[in-house]
Amino acid sequence: MMWPHQVHPGSAAQLGAHADERGVNFCVYSADAELIELLLYAHVDDERPAQVVRLEGPAHRTWHYWHAHVDGIPAGQLYAYRAHGPNDPPRGLRFDASKVLLDPYARAVAQPLRRSRQAASGPAANDAQAYKGVVARHAGYDWEGDQPLRRPFAHTVIYELHVRGFTRDPSAQVAAPFAGTFAGLARKVDYLAGLGITAVELMPVFQFDTQDAPPGLTNYWGYTPVSFFAPHADYGSRSEPLAVIDEFKDMVKALHRHGIEVILDVVFNHTAEGGADGPTLSLRGLDNASYYLMEPEGRYADYSGCGNTLNASASVVRRLIMDSLRYWVQEMHVDGFRFDLASVLSRDAQGQPRTDAAILADIESDPVLAGTKLIAEAWDAAGLNQVGRFVGERWKEWNGQFRDSVRRFFRAEDHQAQTLALRLQGSPDLYARQPHEPDRGINFVTSHDGFTLQDLVSFSAKHNEANGQDNRDGAADEFSWNCGVEGPSHSAQVVRLRQQQVKNFLCITLLAVGTPMLLMGDEMGRSQGGNNNAYCHDSPVSWLDWTLLQRQAGLHRYVRGLLRLRQFRDACPAAHPSSLWALMSRLNPQRHDLHGLAHSANCAERHLALSMTNLRADLHMYWAINAQDEALSFTLPALGLAQACSWRRVVDTSRASPEDCMDYDDASAVPSGVVQVQAHSTVVLLAAAMAPP
Repeated sequence: MMWPHQVHPGSAAQLGAHADERGVNFCVYSADAELIELLLYAHVDDERPAQVVRLEGPAHRTWHYWHAHVDGIPAGQLYAYRAHGPNDPPRGLRFDASKVLLDPYARAVAQPLRRSRQAASGPAANDAQAYKGVVARHAGYDWEGDQPLRRPFAHTVIYELHVRGFTRDPSAQVAAPFAGTFAGLARKVDYLAGLGITAVELMPVFQFDTQDAPPGLTNYWGYTPVSFFAPHADYGSRSEPLAVIDEFKDMVKALHRHGIEVILDVVFNHTAEGGADGPTLSLRGLDNASYYLMEPEGRYADYSGCGNTLNASASVVRRLIMDSLRYWVQEMHVDGFRFDLASVLSRDAQGQPRTDAAILADIESDPVLAGTKLIAEAWDAAGLNQVGRFVGERWKEWNGQFRDSVRRFFRAEDHQAQTLALRLQGSPDLYARQPHEPDRGINFVTSHDGFTLQDLVSFSAKHNEANGQDNRDGAADEFSWNCGVEGPSHSAQVVRLRQQQVKNFLCITLLAVGTPMLLMGDEMGRSQGGNNNAYCHDSPVSWLDWTLLQRQAGLHRYVRGLLRLRQFRDACPAAHPSSLWALMSRLNPQRHDLHGLAHSANCAERHLALSMTNLRADLHMYWAINAQDEALSFTLPALGLAQACSWRRVVDTSRASPEDCMDYDDASAVPSGVVQVQAHSTVVLLAAAMAPP
């Protein structure tokens, strides 16, 4: 390539690097910079740029937008910026002209071999150690007619997974270089479709800083974003920086072909630049005072628990978020987003939560996002909890109260039965207000953040010593119960009880009213050895061990059976936009009968019976749940169906596979009006006047 390239003033019409027939137009935002330099590199590890373009004077600046058009640059060109300006932290200004800055709108990111978070924090130039943006072209990719699936939430089952962890372990039998990549995930689509899930929720896949971790460890989870547009380079199987874009698209296309939607876990509450002592990677060096929430004397507001908080009330940040979301929908064909610590986005420039936060209204009302799934983690790290009252009509919420209620009931705490009954009905205490439907809550018992399901029944305390923080990190109370022995046990009695507890949790999660979410590997008993905050372990601690699939074949079969039962139970006329069964909680509350509990405000029972009927009144469901140490007998309610039929035992978590979960047509009838429920187990009965269509 011939250097230097001819430079023209360019345009402020689009932020980022946009290729045309003559070259590339570059544009970046900075309100307080005195000079911006565009840096063009021949190689990612170069100590200095091959060409420096000074963006100065009115020709290269339109208000706060700095721009230039450079002729003859192809796709794949490496670039970055330097920003000159005052370094005055009390005023929120932290310019450092020695630092190479990543374009916030870069579509792909190149990582040098010597990339260094420390070099981005020190006083010297860091060209050879800094991220570089890569000019990308999207034209020419063949989507082969791929379209969004737009499945209703009422018919959705979410599977939360980590792209690398899903296929990185050798037991996944995904050959190098595809193990732990988007391409590796695409090779496991048949497994996901066979399990019965309908959507994958991918833990962060935006480019993130793997070095933001304790010494000797790696940031594995990815909640340390450095870009909001570029797929994480390490999730590509090829060394070319642009190849990862096509591999992401290939993965989406493969999942869509199997009827599986793609939901991205997005982090718009903070960045990897951290607090005042953190590195200068991008936003801090370009316009710290605009991008971050600042407190008096230039201190960073920290509502994320990660050292900084994006100022989502600022117009430039709102534009960044909206442009990112639109890009992933329009160019990358994703189906929805789960917003990490979404309550942060409701905070104004002073950090106060608002019910009219502009960015939340922008997201909900944007026409490009109209068909996408929007899921809020409706709390933040500073104590703001908006579960049940997150603003807007389209937003769904991670139901943290579902998680805690179910856990506390099954570890046999007092006074939990009535609360569990509400969770089974779609949490009407949280979501029964118009215009929300019962599927507003995302029901889950485990997620990436906390114990796996196997660890939830095996440990009564966290064991995070390997994280290098003296076991101080992670949630202090998981509402877990180890079934009598801390950690692995060879006792047949303990192992059997733990299996029952795991099946109890799965049954409640997958059959309660609402949208269920499974954690990767829970369907085959994955453990993290009691670590409930394994964010820094890119190792077998976090990877999915696929040998469990054979060793836990009965559990895997059980999960598949539950998902078939859910589909059978919720079948309804195709013309109806939502599950008739799910709507039942809001429209027909009188159909819910809390046997023996409804009239006892101080009830301490550790058992529950609950009957439910769908709107067509041709399908009855009966829950009998026993968290006590001894078996109980429950008297069954009269069916009252127009056609004669009987209760069938479709789930009994005390029974061994395959009798623990049966398809309706194969399930045995309950011979009398009484059903016995063993200690620490759940029985689910169905009675259908006719099989749903």
